[in-house]
Amino acid sequence: MKYKPTTFFTVTLSVFACCLFSFKVMASEKILQNNCLGCHVPSESSAGKMQLSRISHQRKTPEGWSMTIARMQHTHGLKISPADRSTLVKYLADTQGITPTEAKPYRYILERRLNQQESKQPVLAEMCARCHSEARIGLQRRETTEWEKLVHFHLGQWPSVEYSAMGRDRNWFEVAIDQVVPYLGENYGFSESTWDQWTSQPKQLASGRWRVVGRSADKGDFQAVMKVDREKDDNFGLIVEGEYSNGEKIRGVGSAVIYSGFEWRGALSLNGVEYRQVFSLAQSGTVMSGRMFEAEHEEMGIDITASKGDQPVILAVSPMYLKAGSTSVISIRGNNLDGSVSLPDGLSVEEVLLEDRDEIRIKVSARTDMVSKRYSLAVGNTTMSEALAVYRRVDSVEVFPSYAVARVGGEGSQNKVKANFTAKAFSAGPDKKTGTSDDFYIGAVDAKWRVEAFDQKAIDDRDIEFAGSMNTTTGVFTPGAAGPNPKRKFGTNNAGRLNVVATVENHGSAIEGSAELIVTVQRWNNPPIR
Repeated sequence: MKYKPTTFFTVTLSVFACCLFSFKVMASEKILQNNCLGCHVPSESSAGKMQLSRISHQRKTPEGWSMTIARMQHTHGLKISPADRSTLVKYLADTQGITPTEAKPYRYILERRLNQQESKQPVLAEMCARCHSEARIGLQRRETTEWEKLVHFHLGQWPSVEYSAMGRDRNWFEVAIDQVVPYLGENYGFSESTWDQWTSQPKQLASGRWRVVGRSADKGDFQAVMKVDREKDDNFGLIVEGEYSNGEKIRGVGSAVIYSGFEWRGALSLNGVEYRQVFSLAQSGTVMSGRMFEAEHEEMGIDITASKGDQPVILAVSPMYLKAGSTSVISIRGNNLDGSVSLPDGLSVEEVLLEDRDEIRIKVSARTDMVSKRYSLAVGNTTMSEALAVYRRVDSVEVFPSYAVARVGGEGSQNKVKANFTAKAFSAGPDKKTGTSDDFYIGAVDAKWRVEAFDQKAIDDRDIEFAGSMNTTTGVFTPGAAGPNPKRKFGTNNAGRLNVVATVENHGSAIEGSAELIVTVQRWNNPPIR
């Protein structure tokens, strides 16, 4: 924080400077000093590095460091310019970040997958994850003493935590100190060597021509070319041109920054709509994956895989399934595709409709006697394993996600939070029973969508009438408006509990799957990591 230096502070800083700084201080380090040394005590590590109390004993994602600085501003009065704040987040994420291996299990929270259901670790579920996602815990690393200080901070900042639900049924503080802190120290410890090992590995530039493929729940499969030009250091300019399988074309420009050597964060405008990109860049610098989503509607996005470089690669097959005994048009999408298409026995190419280095579109027929399974295919010397599902019949449909939350909005500062659903088709496995472990996944299929009242209370409260509406074609549910509704019983808001039903036509018969949808009120606290 910026305070007027006292005599003690001036002397301490002078001694510290004489002992540790015989080299030119980088601009980012100077920002750290100017804004943080007022409260965080400097010292020297065994390796001769500058250390600051609290700060130097933690590692976080760029979002995590941004949240920390925001708390310093809000709670402790830190005054820092937006430019300096961005520089400081970049510096901290680059010097004290999270490695790809550490971040991988929790990427869903960074990629704004709002309806992800966590499988919580028991020791965290009852003590920490009743307020936070487990991902918020897993996306930081602290020394054991730092985890202990975090427990004390919680009680100091929110003293009612011991007496809230699932707090007052136990000696919360004793459990936190004696059980949770050792667990966090062991499983989410600082481990400076882990970070040093990652940062010592060579990194490749992300600039170049990227071939991008993906899928959007409401618009279908997606493909694009993203041209990335390095502007300065880890800052890049973007030009994106692509299209959805429904024929909608997009074009836009933007920028991106890479943090911690692999965390890609992009911002761009596509057809006038602002989007954000959260990708993970492989060490090779030739592969990225993650999610691109609307800035104003994080729930609406595209799962992305991207590749660049000279090596040929197959990235996706669209659609990813074909019925035995039928003929369909299949698109093979990739980068630097070169050579003829090789299909497994039972599949034959009837016609080549398009052939270039980004996409090969072919009309394919499948014999009626083909076994239901996922088959590999090849283009030249490049093979994609389990690329195409051949199936004989659809036996069951599952709606994904199985449980979702939408939020009313649109009146005031909070947008409506939609919920989008996908119908996934399955064939019964060898046991000829649906819903068992040997079921064969066919793929995401088109469906007709509707909502129903979840139970008798939902019927009595007329949730169908007030909670919102379902797009019958795309599976996107739009909740109702925020605020009290005088037409509802007791003048309450437009919350509700619904069943989402997908109906898939299957040769004259209909197969249905369902999921639960909660329509609730606005969320007013929306930090980057929830």
